[in-house]
Amino acid sequence: MFQARREKNKKKIFLILFSLLAFKLIFSQAGNLIEISGQVTDHEKNLPLSDVSVQIKGTVAGTITNSTGNFVLRTKIRLPFTIVFSSVGFKPQELEIKNLGSNLQVALSTQTVLGSEVVVTASRVAESILKSPVAIEKLDIRTIKETPAPSFYDALENVKGVQMTTSSLTFKVPNTRGFNIPNNFRFMQLVDGVDMQAATLGVPLGNAIGPTELDIQSVEITPGAASALYGMNAINGMANLITKSPFTFQGLSVYQKTGINHVEGIDHNSSLLTESAIRYAKAFNNKFAFKINFDYLHGIDWISNTRLDQNTNNLKSANPAYPELNGGNNVAFDGWNKYGDDALAGSNVVSIGGLTINGQSNKTLRVARTGYWENELVDPNVKNVKFDAALHYRIKEKTELSYAYRVGTMDGVFQRGNKIKLDGVVVQNHSLQLKGNNFTMLGYVSIENTGNSYNVKPLADNLDLYTGGASDTKTPNSWGTKYKNALNDYGAANGGLTSANLAAATQYARQQADASRAVPGTSLFDSLVNVIRHINNWDIKSGSIPDAPQTGGAALAQKSRLYHTEAQWDLSGKVKIFDLLIGGDARIYEIIPDGNNFVDFSRPIDERNKPLKDGSFGDNIYYKKFGVFSQVTKTFFDEKLKLFGSLRFDYNPEFDPKFTPRLAAVYTLKEKHSFRFTYQQGYRFPALFEALSYVNNGRVKRVGSLSYIDEGLGYLENSYTQASVVNFNAAVSAAGNSDSAALAKRNLLVWANLPKARPEKINSFEIGYKTVLLNNKLVIDFDAYSNQYDGFLGQVQVFVPKGETVGSDAAVLAMLDRNRDATAATSATAASNGQDRYRVYTNAKNTYHNFGSALGVTYNFYKKYTVSSNVSFNKMKSSSSNDIFVTGFNTPQWSTNFSFGNREIVKNIGFNIVWRWQDGFLWESPLVTGGIPAFNTIDAQVSFHFPKLKSQLKIGGADLLNYRYLQYAGGPTIGALYYVAITVDGLLNK
Repeated sequence: MFQARREKNKKKIFLILFSLLAFKLIFSQAGNLIEISGQVTDHEKNLPLSDVSVQIKGTVAGTITNSTGNFVLRTKIRLPFTIVFSSVGFKPQELEIKNLGSNLQVALSTQTVLGSEVVVTASRVAESILKSPVAIEKLDIRTIKETPAPSFYDALENVKGVQMTTSSLTFKVPNTRGFNIPNNFRFMQLVDGVDMQAATLGVPLGNAIGPTELDIQSVEITPGAASALYGMNAINGMANLITKSPFTFQGLSVYQKTGINHVEGIDHNSSLLTESAIRYAKAFNNKFAFKINFDYLHGIDWISNTRLDQNTNNLKSANPAYPELNGGNNVAFDGWNKYGDDALAGSNVVSIGGLTINGQSNKTLRVARTGYWENELVDPNVKNVKFDAALHYRIKEKTELSYAYRVGTMDGVFQRGNKIKLDGVVVQNHSLQLKGNNFTMLGYVSIENTGNSYNVKPLADNLDLYTGGASDTKTPNSWGTKYKNALNDYGAANGGLTSANLAAATQYARQQADASRAVPGTSLFDSLVNVIRHINNWDIKSGSIPDAPQTGGAALAQKSRLYHTEAQWDLSGKVKIFDLLIGGDARIYEIIPDGNNFVDFSRPIDERNKPLKDGSFGDNIYYKKFGVFSQVTKTFFDEKLKLFGSLRFDYNPEFDPKFTPRLAAVYTLKEKHSFRFTYQQGYRFPALFEALSYVNNGRVKRVGSLSYIDEGLGYLENSYTQASVVNFNAAVSAAGNSDSAALAKRNLLVWANLPKARPEKINSFEIGYKTVLLNNKLVIDFDAYSNQYDGFLGQVQVFVPKGETVGSDAAVLAMLDRNRDATAATSATAASNGQDRYRVYTNAKNTYHNFGSALGVTYNFYKKYTVSSNVSFNKMKSSSSNDIFVTGFNTPQWSTNFSFGNREIVKNIGFNIVWRWQDGFLWESPLVTGGIPAFNTIDAQVSFHFPKLKSQLKIGGADLLNYRYLQYAGGPTIGALYYVAITVDGLLNK
């Protein structure tokens, strides 16, 4: 059952097999070398065109024109063949070469390219965007250069149907069609086919380790399920980032951006943002090429400092019987961006019992620890360094072998179950690809190291516990004891505790209890933070945990490797009656256990977080999945009707095998109107953290979904739901907080009875219509979808009575707040073994249905003036019954944007303006739940082109009017970012 197996000799199998297959295809080709040369010009301006792609159709052979428009193409392909000339903004031109002669003279005509794009993501083969079987959006080089967004990645937010979640300047995650979270397991991000996922963090890092501004060629986004062709992670969609080939884009390029944010000076003083990038690419004889990229970004991050209370005093988890504690007097305050005060989670609450209030004895107050604000615990300075290099070798005219290395190191903040401060996270990729005109083979390794990162919650918890005392009332030095004594002292000095003085009394009690607390800005605070954040054990020494560090820890020390290999083969040339594509992939995750987030489950429970003699925490953990797929396409009625059918098989040894089908039809009327219908299923295996985590966080252990983790713990079959425990304690407190009152209210406790985990499943229906009208000047694109999720994965918190069975009297008494830990018997109360708390990844019991639609219109209405707009609607149907956890649709019902621009309003000067608006919505998560107000922003840029200097100067701003807004509850407040960027492109390109 256990995953920690000795497989160190097996983990390289996939890359070795791939390499053997790849090099088996390498062979020399005899024949004479043909040389073809010529010049390409702009038909309208009669000027030479540089960087025009000159490609032999159906092969990888090709070159580009130099600064004078001239090219030389050498090949061994026999005559005749066809050369394709293409450049962004110009109509592609094909020229058949039948014999050798004089230099070719080719003139390209400008063209409105609306609707003429070719995409590869929708079906894994090149096809017209008009005939894609699913909704797909594409940002090409021109769109990226013209966007007013600060980066090409920010520009994804303007794409139809995309919702962006910004956790940090360096960390942004797109999502489509609902169920959004900052660490989005359900949306895949690829760069040249390589998954950008940081395995143990469970997040895609496309903008942190992906392409630079100089190397990005295009971005294709597929909203909705793409599991049938891309596997289990693409249940909500995917983004495919495609970089520039060193054969096609050569020379030296330089990029420099300087910006300013925090211009209002509220969260931080106005701050500079700088980003510098350099790219160099060179090809030799159209046979060998290389490229290198380097990018450095530094700035002051957006800051999370929303001081709202998510546990207002009218809730049962606070003290609703005492309205005098409403608002700022709430002693159970749980701030959006405050940690160590987590009253809703129950991990930082002290039950102050035995009080006399308004003359009534034996009353109880639920009091949260004071905690610390996020901006007191997180340094907003962030940097992101990226480097990549690639070697490309054309083995023959139709086969290219490439090796790429990519590494990124980043700082930032992201939100999972809690906030994580990323500090020096390093992710590396090594990839090897062999690509022909009808096959692709790819293998890669991804290596992750979280560096000096830390979890903000245990940092806050342990600061409070170490300097303020334990969160109970059992010893004289406990924080709860000091609070209770001070509260009673205040009452004794003021005629007893009454409604009139209760607020003042609780303020005084907190002040006294916090007398020894480390205060932000002091040397004690700074030195303790520096110690705690570097200790990878989140427990703190106590009577029950004597081996824990004295101060506790908060470090996030995770290391992993991901091994992946895949291949696909287009057999359309070998099968006559239909087009056939087949493929498969295999993936192995290898986790190095750290004893705090991931452990060796073969070790005894009480030893899992203790190092062995060799310093390790046991055997490495492996998590595997394998898949194969096939796709059949067939056209009818002179290619007006195209039918698609695909079937994928996936296997993970922890679950039953899954089949994923997709059926689609595209009908094209008069070559301009395309109608599509698609049905597909999708599955998603739990991500690494969802499956295998074992985290002790604020005395609430977070555990993965695999059922064998439960062995010896009992949270699946022997626990109560958190919500029912909160209601139970509120009722018992109101009834006098006695054991008899607890037993009388036992029916309020709800047995969790958590199911054995299974993969998420989605059934998705989609219809769409796309047309290009008015001589390619008007594009209309509409899609609508309906999804049904079964087995939705999420987190639920449960309470386990230690050593007792759910339903027994002892189990009921263990659920009392005062019995959080083992308690000795008194004259009035029974002894209790206490309780354990777990936050468990598990499947929802309900089925969820969401639906929506999106409409996009782009119109090139006059010369080079273009307007475009899109609007998206997403909604989840309400469930008829409550579930064991809140699923969190976390998506605005309506969102829209409108853009207006002209890439050349006068010679070499262009502009673009984008207005964006989204509706208010409710954000739900285990960390923070609250409303996100509607907001709108305006982005704009003016660009100046200097052809002789091969340069572009862009002056722009995002959120020009500095409308401060949130994208998710607990997230940073985002405001204006003004920038100037200069790009010098194609130097040293002869």
